[in-house]
Amino acid sequence: MSILQHFKDRYESTQEEEYSLEEYLEICKKDPTAYATAAERMLIAIGEPEFVDTSKDPRLSRIFSNKVIKRYPEFSEFYGMEDAVENIVSFFRHAAQGLEEKKQILYLLGPVGGGKSSLAEKLKSLMQKVPFYAIKGSPVNESPLGLFDPSEDAQILEEEYGIPARYLKNIMSPWAVKRLHEYGGDISQFRVVKMYPSVLDQVAVSKTEPGDDNNQDISALVGKVNIRMLEDFSQDDPDAYSFSGGLCKANQGLMEFVEMFKAPIKVLHPLLTATQEGNYNTTEGMGSVPFDGVILAHSNESEWQTFRNNKHNEAFLDRVYIVKVPYCVRVTEEIEIYKKLLSNSSLEGAPCAPDTLDMLAQFSVLSRIKEPENSSIFSKMRVYDGQNIKDTDPKAKSIQEYRDAAGVMEGMDGLSTRFAFKILSKVFNFDTTEVA
Repeated sequence: MSILQHFKDRYESTQEEEYSLEEYLEICKKDPTAYATAAERMLIAIGEPEFVDTSKDPRLSRIFSNKVIKRYPEFSEFYGMEDAVENIVSFFRHAAQGLEEKKQILYLLGPVGGGKSSLAEKLKSLMQKVPFYAIKGSPVNESPLGLFDPSEDAQILEEEYGIPARYLKNIMSPWAVKRLHEYGGDISQFRVVKMYPSVLDQVAVSKTEPGDDNNQDISALVGKVNIRMLEDFSQDDPDAYSFSGGLCKANQGLMEFVEMFKAPIKVLHPLLTATQEGNYNTTEGMGSVPFDGVILAHSNESEWQTFRNNKHNEAFLDRVYIVKVPYCVRVTEEIEIYKKLLSNSSLEGAPCAPDTLDMLAQFSVLSRIKEPENSSIFSKMRVYDGQNIKDTDPKAKSIQEYRDAAGVMEGMDGLSTRFAFKILSKVFNFDTTEVA
């Protein structure tokens, strides 16, 4: 197959498929993923983990104390981040079960160059793998189940189509309410489309970045009135509104909020009701707009500390699910990170002196771990890497003792991977004939 044909086939496989509302309900009867939430679809995309029995590997048995650990093939390139990945998957698992995490903001907290943005990009690419169903023409990609009243229709839908009542909590958007009045209450006139989330088209995947107090307000999240439409519609008419905000586009999907706590506090207010109540208000006097997606935020330690220490932000703090993304503190995995970075550059095949990467990895890891009492920091680094050093350093402690003594903040500061890679690029491009 040629590359052009391959591209065409891939494009055609992600095109919209249209159904009537009755056909959609019949699909729901056979396929539960037709009404799955964003968290459930993310779990499907991540896939089942591989179970690794660390007792069969001498190095891993020392690092993980002979436990059986989970490894997810989709995150195989995130070296030394087993805990962060497992916490992220746990968040989506609990959210998919309808627990409190469904109402929380997934917040990646870590130092610069620790891998937060890479994890966010990976989650966005995974979100694009599984399709979802939405009302045709809806500017907020709302679920067809939002047309039904939970108190009136839930029992009938569960009995006839096997749709659990907990999937009927969303409200209708103002756009759908207006169409319903135009159809005279005949909801069979609504059409349903099967769509794939898309980063390129901003369908069920969106990205919001912080601005300053002067040029950013809540319209970055909830949209704003479209001035060009005011000639034909009143200001509070849904057809005169531009649903261009991050929350509008990310309904039934994933919204990434980059450096969230650098944004003005007034911009974050719609997130309070979007997470807890599943809807938010627009800038005009319309009804609330439904939101049934995942909000992913990330920023550095300094912004988080400043935000957390402000007592006025307690409402936000209670709605944040923190996943720490520290630096890698295992030398072997740090070397793998350097190899991955080099493989994406033209230096992949360049000659490299023995132990160059090993030396740099040791230097980086030593800057990230805390110096222990009654033991050398070099021994601690080797123990963290799973080496057996009882014969060479009798004073060395177990990996658990080192971790307990260091506390929870170990790996949250030190030399970043970006800094180390810049050093590598200088070494590879060093001119031996250069005169100082």
